[in-house]
Amino acid sequence: MQAIIAREPGDASVLTLATRPVPAPGPGEVLLRVLAAGVNRPDIMQRQGLARPAEGVTDILGLEACGEVVACGPGVPESLLGQRLMSLLPGGGYAPWCVARLDHSLAVPAELDDAAAGALPEGLFTVWHNLFELGGLRMGETVLIHGASGGIGTLAVRMAHAAGARVIATAGRTGRLAELRRMGAFQAICYRDTDFVATCQDYTGRQGVDVVLDMVGGDYVRRNLQALGFGGRHVSLSFLQGSAVNIDLLTLMQKQLSLHSSTMRPQKAEEKARMALAIARHVLPLVADGRVSPRLHECLPLAEAARAHQLLESGDVFGKVVLLP
Repeated sequence: MQAIIAREPGDASVLTLATRPVPAPGPGEVLLRVLAAGVNRPDIMQRQGLARPAEGVTDILGLEACGEVVACGPGVPESLLGQRLMSLLPGGGYAPWCVARLDHSLAVPAELDDAAAGALPEGLFTVWHNLFELGGLRMGETVLIHGASGGIGTLAVRMAHAAGARVIATAGRTGRLAELRRMGAFQAICYRDTDFVATCQDYTGRQGVDVVLDMVGGDYVRRNLQALGFGGRHVSLSFLQGSAVNIDLLTLMQKQLSLHSSTMRPQKAEEKARMALAIARHVLPLVADGRVSPRLHECLPLAEAARAHQLLESGDVFGKVVLLP
């Protein structure tokens, strides 16, 4: 089969089609005929040489896919043949076929099309674990979501809203604010011309927000702590402005704040399987009835993976970019 790899570390031009064998599913695995594959920033980091797949994992890019089960490994019931699954992958999604662990896969609701299903797994696992497990977001609480126009951010807005939380969303372009409000944000602000700390304090009657989901890092962390209320939880997903931060421990102690962070790819297989069960129980019903869905920015052919990476790096993406083999 022809699949997308990075022939060397570099910009999007290093992505190329390469011949690889169609993989065979092992115990507890299925072979998927890929119907759609999501494009994520960790893919870009792998292409740049900043992140490497685990030992024994394919060099084919792609951390999520929707596909039709065409073969079952030992221990997997053949009754799954022909069914659609959306799967979190260690790699291999940018290809016509890929192998997925069954316990890292979710049944695709009949109402969901292939492209939307391919855009969901990485976001569902990431938002569920960080916002609801680490951040402990509950109904009636207020959450500040930075980077709300990205693939993870747009899904976080919808999941938080569906869970009954009040969402304050930030984006870099004023033209996206109305759409973020339609997606469930009670307040949507442009961080370029609005002080998000003041907005959070005003919106909550000076009480502060309960959770911050941050993808910026750098000086934002200090400001996020100012926006948090007593007992607030800060969750870091990324650090576009840098991983080194300067915080005042006195603020943490006086307000009894907690700091959390995680990244999905290095999580243990057993932990991902546990998350998949929780997501199937708590989130998939919301996907099935339409309350939670990805916002698709653009769908491109697999052969245009380089263009997909360039688009994601440009900052022009509002939602998710998906590859269609």
